[in-house]
Amino acid sequence: MKISASIIVRNEEENIAALCETLDWADEIVIVDSDSTDRTVEIARRYTDRIFNRPFQGYRDKHEYADSMTTGDWIFWIDADERVTPELRGAIAELRLRPSGTLPDGFRIARRTLYQGRWIAHSGWYPDYQMRLYRKEASYWDGVAPHETARVNGRLGRLDGELLHYTKRDLSEHHLVLDSYTTLAAGYLFNNGRRTRTLDLLVLPIAAFIRTWIIKQGFRDGIPGLIIAMFTAYSVFLKYAKVWELGRKRAETEGFKQ
Repeated sequence: MKISASIIVRNEEENIAALCETLDWADEIVIVDSDSTDRTVEIARRYTDRIFNRPFQGYRDKHEYADSMTTGDWIFWIDADERVTPELRGAIAELRLRPSGTLPDGFRIARRTLYQGRWIAHSGWYPDYQMRLYRKEASYWDGVAPHETARVNGRLGRLDGELLHYTKRDLSEHHLVLDSYTTLAAGYLFNNGRRTRTLDLLVLPIAAFIRTWIIKQGFRDGIPGLIIAMFTAYSVFLKYAKVWELGRKRAETEGFKQ
């Protein structure tokens, strides 16, 4: 069972060393950068020579390229702001003792997120199972931008242990990421025929807040949980507002051409 760690990065000098320190069990570490302007690549070279650059053309494209550069028969995908716990490392070590042919094609792993100084236990953020270890030959990438994810054609299992996610250092960073992600999501939806109705801007954000704050018990996460619920509602509103904006701009362009 040869496992390749697959990481995509850009300007992650504050994270890349700490991440790689938790990946010393991997048979190789493959890192794909997109023209970082900080010391990300310089620091990464301390841990691997399997570093490639690819201009950003979307997360799916970058992940697919990173996976294609791995040489292992199994891939462990992880983001720069995540860490492998000792318990997860032990669970993966136990897998290596089992015949590969008896294993599922992918494994889901619980992810715990630190946000605003608190480990989030509810709000739809935990256990937040992610399919991160998978058989390369059975895998493919799918999903709606910007949340594309790896999938497999076969069975899924579950591993003990957790990924620790050190997300968004402050609210300003959270807002910047949200703005970027909603632009990508709106573009995907609009290009696939989605259009915004007035009710979308009213009902969907409220539904997102209720789902996060009440149904998924975000209220149990205190003020950070309330912030998460408000940001979730705002992101839904902004996404569909941007879909509407794209439609307006297209109509103006077509009207001008006529």
